[in-house]
Amino acid sequence: MIYKKLQRYYALIFIYTPTVLIIYKKQYWILGCLAAKSLKQHLAINGMGTNMKKLNVRDFKLKKKKGEKIATISLYDFPTAQIAENAGMDLILVGDSLGMTVLGYNTTIPVTIEQCLHHCGAVVRGAPNTFIVGDMPFCSYQKSIESAITNAARFLQEGMVDAVKIEGGKTMAETITAMVRCGIPVCAHIGLLPQRVYAEGGYKIVGRTDEEAEQLMVDAMAVRDAGAFAIVLEGVTIDAAKRITETIDIPTIGIASGIHCDGQIQVLHDILGLSNYCPRHAKKYVDLKKIINDTMSEYINEIKESKFPAPETSFK
Repeated sequence: MIYKKLQRYYALIFIYTPTVLIIYKKQYWILGCLAAKSLKQHLAINGMGTNMKKLNVRDFKLKKKKGEKIATISLYDFPTAQIAENAGMDLILVGDSLGMTVLGYNTTIPVTIEQCLHHCGAVVRGAPNTFIVGDMPFCSYQKSIESAITNAARFLQEGMVDAVKIEGGKTMAETITAMVRCGIPVCAHIGLLPQRVYAEGGYKIVGRTDEEAEQLMVDAMAVRDAGAFAIVLEGVTIDAAKRITETIDIPTIGIASGIHCDGQIQVLHDILGLSNYCPRHAKKYVDLKKIINDTMSEYINEIKESKFPAPETSFK
């Protein structure tokens, strides 16, 4: 029997694993102990790792049906996108939160389409086998359905993302329907809406009153019926999020909305400890800011003390 797939990676396996090769009639037979971990890591570096099959909108609905949680992250550049894909992330959002995490704004309001497209391109290049959603920024889809479609098309054509995300519930249903009709996959976003921070007078958890909880359900049903393939629930109470998740047949992706959502999303900078402020809903898995600060301090000191560059990092 000819193992074609193994033949394809013959040279790679020969270099990276302790392997015995037997050549018989120009057919490669691979025997012995293969260091599978080394091979898997090398394939992952080349975009062929844990996420070899790129997910699509149907896959996310199927995950909900099977009860499989959806792991999602919001990030903005090539190297972290590579890492996320190699780790097996299901979905990456290039969020307009880049305005606060990367560009230094106080809110997401100043973020432009051009800035979003710039970062979308970097993420797509870093994670070509991961489903990527582009976040449409403030007033890029609210003015009219026509302008919403035009701008959303730019995300797919120029940003090369797989879908777009827009904020709003029932009021955005007609826009979502029009986008989907044009072939643009849409992830909806209800609950706490960061792009309405000025109109709402700040950030506020939603669903604590019966009226708010009912409106959330109305919004969820409306965007579902409009054709959204998933819904981000942000800043929604645990009970309201649970009720929505159990009622609708498309995935809910929660942020600050409890454990019952079909998936979770966090901002990369928050979970890595790079943000100046870590919100209550986020878990800081590592204090990367301290690690980077210590590294930079060491680098500066070695320059000041003429310890760097050393002979081994110099040339004759």
